[in-house]
Amino acid sequence: MNSIFKVSLLTAAMALSGCGEAQDAKATETAPAAATQTELSKALEAAPDNKVAYAIGVSMGSHMASQIDAIVAQQTEAERPLDQQLIRDGIKDALAGTPALEDAQIEEILQAFQQEMQAVMMAKQEELQKQQAAAAEKEQAEGPKWLAEVAKKEGAIVTESGLVLFKLRDGDGVKPTAADTVEVHYRGTTRDGKQFDSSYDRGQTIEFPLSGVIAGWTEGLQLMDIGSKYELYIPSELGYGARGAGADIPPHAALKFEIELVSIPSQQADEQAQ
Repeated sequence: MNSIFKVSLLTAAMALSGCGEAQDAKATETAPAAATQTELSKALEAAPDNKVAYAIGVSMGSHMASQIDAIVAQQTEAERPLDQQLIRDGIKDALAGTPALEDAQIEEILQAFQQEMQAVMMAKQEELQKQQAAAAEKEQAEGPKWLAEVAKKEGAIVTESGLVLFKLRDGDGVKPTAADTVEVHYRGTTRDGKQFDSSYDRGQTIEFPLSGVIAGWTEGLQLMDIGSKYELYIPSELGYGARGAGADIPPHAALKFEIELVSIPSQQADEQAQ
């Protein structure tokens, strides 16, 4: 059997055979189950290596059972669910040496199944790429319009680069440079208001070198002072550009950040060193 399913299914077979036996045991009377457990305990104590053998079996069984769970979950997600009980039956038959299908049949079935699932995955990938391209095209068109409207609001500060800022709270006058490390609290949202990140939700500030973040942050934070709080509206070219970022930030997305400059650790370190 050369299919990619051979290893995972046979491996899982060993695990689930144990699971099946455990389920069968639950269906038996309590006294025989207790007796079986006593026999196992005696076997484990009979020789030191018996525990080693048993531990290896449990470890293998746990790993293999997780593989079966992963296969079943994957197929359910692919809208091709598999009957887990039949998988268990196949496992038991394989270990007993009494499979209902010949090796050639199994090979043919699994190869056909594999090809079918590859086709399904390719179709889904193509659909995802189309959706991503459509989202990128929409952001490229709508992002600049959104920023232009934001820039018209009272209190807007618009820089030469196209960054739009609103001061929400004043600070103490000390500002960072591009070479500094800063400590901030922040919340990031997309143009439609969807939050994609928040240090507030995590309950912990974050420190980073100002030269190592997106250009909109590098520029905007140098205009802020310690203790101040700003809203930054960042054009795509000052953000993540044509590449986007992960599943939540599409290509060409304009973004909004609420940022609070908590401290400038690099300046504090310099002061302590003097």
